[in-house]
Amino acid sequence: MSSHQRNMIKQLPISLPKGAKTDVRTQFGALCYRLRKKKVEVLLITSRTSKRWIVPKGWPMDGKTPAECAAIEAWEEAGVSGVSDGRCIGIFSYSKATDDLGELPCVAMVFAIEVQSMADTYPEAAERKRRWMSRKKAARLVDEPELSRIIRDFDPRVLG
Repeated sequence: MSSHQRNMIKQLPISLPKGAKTDVRTQFGALCYRLRKKKVEVLLITSRTSKRWIVPKGWPMDGKTPAECAAIEAWEEAGVSGVSDGRCIGIFSYSKATDDLGELPCVAMVFAIEVQSMADTYPEAAERKRRWMSRKKAARLVDEPELSRIIRDFDPRVLG
């Protein structure tokens, strides 16, 4: 058994019977990272409408764990594939602008995903930009203070 497998957190799939996924008002985000020359870099993407810098995130998906949801969003929004140990590394709140419901208060659970590959073609490639940067720069660019702190304090080299 690898050290990664030993450190995996057991999660149960989400079940959303008869409910709209937006009723939950919880999202799952991916802090995509890589190590370059012993330094941590994180990947930010732009939002589709306002073009703010954000992390990939989305709604719960029936039958998927929170970490699986985060990984799916990382693929759809940033074109990355990677691994997560399943631990939530932080939570942040924000208001999501919606067409039909107005401002929707949300809480996002963030999962670290070590990027193993990046694709040039992925579902939202035409709608977003993506950029690798230092944690310090990424923390300055995101709007949400709690997300900024999560990014700034994140160091996969010290996760046990």
